[in-house]
Amino acid sequence: MRIAAVAATAVAATALAGCSAGGGNAGDSSSGSKSITLWVDTQRAPALKDVAAKFKKDTGITVKLAVKDFAKVDQDFISQVPTGKGPDIIVSPHDKLGSYVQNGVVAPLQLGGKESDYAKVAIQAVTYEGNVYGLPYSIENVALLRNTALAPTAATSFDNLIVTGKASVAAGKSKYPFLLGLDPKQGDPYHMYPLQTSFGSSVFAQKADGTYDASKLTLGDSAGVAFATAVKKWGQEGVLNANITGDIALDAFEKGQSPYYLTGPWNVPAIKAAGVKYAIDPVPSAGGKQGKPFLGVNAFFISSKSTNKVAATKFLVDYLGTDAVQEQLYKVGGRPPALTTAYDAVAATDADIKSFGDIGLNGVPMPSIPQMASVWADWGGAELQLIKGDGDPATVWNTAATNVQSKIKG
Repeated sequence: MRIAAVAATAVAATALAGCSAGGGNAGDSSSGSKSITLWVDTQRAPALKDVAAKFKKDTGITVKLAVKDFAKVDQDFISQVPTGKGPDIIVSPHDKLGSYVQNGVVAPLQLGGKESDYAKVAIQAVTYEGNVYGLPYSIENVALLRNTALAPTAATSFDNLIVTGKASVAAGKSKYPFLLGLDPKQGDPYHMYPLQTSFGSSVFAQKADGTYDASKLTLGDSAGVAFATAVKKWGQEGVLNANITGDIALDAFEKGQSPYYLTGPWNVPAIKAAGVKYAIDPVPSAGGKQGKPFLGVNAFFISSKSTNKVAATKFLVDYLGTDAVQEQLYKVGGRPPALTTAYDAVAATDADIKSFGDIGLNGVPMPSIPQMASVWADWGGAELQLIKGDGDPATVWNTAATNVQSKIKG
């Protein structure tokens, strides 16, 4: 494996001298040297300036960091790449990959045997139809935040969590037994997925390599119905509340009004600032199996229309795939690195990163298949209906699965 990596690097280095300019206006560097363009957001751009300068010094090729609005960058990428005006490289969440491949705008990435240097689940996330497309640099997932003053020890099961939460409310110490922010119109299948998977229920079947089989929707199986039954029960008991939005849930936890809060690392800074003493636990099992959250992976992808793929590949594999760069990206983003050695270094000094990261590494990649676009509305709508106490769980759940299947088939 290492021999292959060295060989790939040597080939890349030899070929760099003959590289043409990248996509769009990537070749108009004022220094006259060839260049590649990377679309990046305002947060990550500063973290990439030093490595871009080093790449220029080593190879003579400029890396132009073009700051973009990441609310719509995926659509801009899809529309501009076919015209030749897109970038050579884009930073993107991995769940956009299926759409990128479907539209023919990304090229497979040759990691030169370095796949094993990254978390296995991160490589699964950037793999599509057997090909690796992205250089992963961070992972992200939800976990259970526990107010240690209200719940000193971790819950052994979700039932145990409910008992502790209700006891805290009964004792007048808490207002809510458990907090999970829900969209009042769409629910939140993403946050609830570790509870669902603890029943053995998934959304699509996974192949041997961890990627998803779009032809096998598993949402409506018996395990899904068991989960649906539990969702209605939790709604009736007040454990789940359709009136608790994301903002309300965060505010309540900051005020010490619940021992438990199911959320992601994006809310930790505010909770720290509020002075809440907390621990980060895996979401305890509700259905008897290990709950697996969705894992999101941020990665760098190369445009299929880049005319400088050799340079772009070298920049990604040999420069961005290093401890120094992945640790720098962690410093600006606050997410666990995908490169194993960088993750180990960061986790040794940041307990929160280690807690979230260790949980995420046992999760499953968010499906990147285009068919997911047909899933979210009915899936979330069914959960929301059950939380409100409406309908028979099996009927509501199976109807949602049938609707999803019909949308996928078109």
